[in-house]
Amino acid sequence: MSSLTGSGEPAVLLSNLSAINVLMVEDDPDDVYLTRQALRASRLSINLDVLDDGRDALEYLRGSGRYAGRSRPNLVLLDLNLPGKDGREVLSEIKNDPALADIPVVILTTSKAEQDIASSYREHANCYISKPVDMEQFREVVSSIENFWFTVVQFPLDPGQAGG
Repeated sequence: MSSLTGSGEPAVLLSNLSAINVLMVEDDPDDVYLTRQALRASRLSINLDVLDDGRDALEYLRGSGRYAGRSRPNLVLLDLNLPGKDGREVLSEIKNDPALADIPVVILTTSKAEQDIASSYREHANCYISKPVDMEQFREVVSSIENFWFTVVQFPLDPGQAGG
């Protein structure tokens, strides 16, 4: 099901795609495990790729190096506290790159610092979620991300899919 956005561009609900591609940039294996478990319970087809470093994430998003030919993600789940290039830098590079800026970025991090929240929104994060420490609450957060971003929100088609 497609519709038109206000700009006349085609729009699509992610739930109508054959598979939803999600890039999770997270260095905590426990959070990755919990996210995978929560998404496995989904009624949607979700391909979750996980990287634990900001530099790798940018290479992946740009489809360069060892990530050449990878599908563009429909959504990025980004932790702020990463080794190498941290999530703050990754967010800034994504949103300042015209080829990547329209990919929704959900900040999913342990930080509750007002400075991190404010700066993430200044850098055009699509939303900011502090990870709960309780396992069941974490699963509920991932489920709410899925319900909102994959079934409610409409996005423009991937530039590679436009024209059809």
